[in-house]
Amino acid sequence: MARIRVGLLASTRFMVGTLPVLKFTDQEKTTPATDRESNQPLYTVTLFLMEEERAEAMKITVPKDGLPNGLNVGQLIRPVDLFATPWARVFNGQLQDGIAYRAAALELLAPAAPVADEPGDLAA
Repeated sequence: MARIRVGLLASTRFMVGTLPVLKFTDQEKTTPATDRESNQPLYTVTLFLMEEERAEAMKITVPKDGLPNGLNVGQLIRPVDLFATPWARVFNGQLQDGIAYRAAALELLAPAAPVADEPGDLAA
């Protein structure tokens, strides 16, 4: 499958929508998915991509060692080495397709400092 590096605008922001959930290779959830190179368990995180005047939810797969300590819902993050892989399959005679997203890691971003309209607007 083709892996496509995802290019982002400088103004693109990502916010954590759900905490990481262990990914499984089977529907019975008996075999955790692992990274082929590092053998690390894989996790799925729902992120909100916010760009210009739109927002959309994305599920991104990240290896365990790429998840930062202190990751919480609502935090701003930056996916490191984000790739997209188009996929398609036939299931019960129906074509299904989509895009799988994968990042090497998630990086926590410091919250933006509040901006005052005029001097003295912020309480000290």
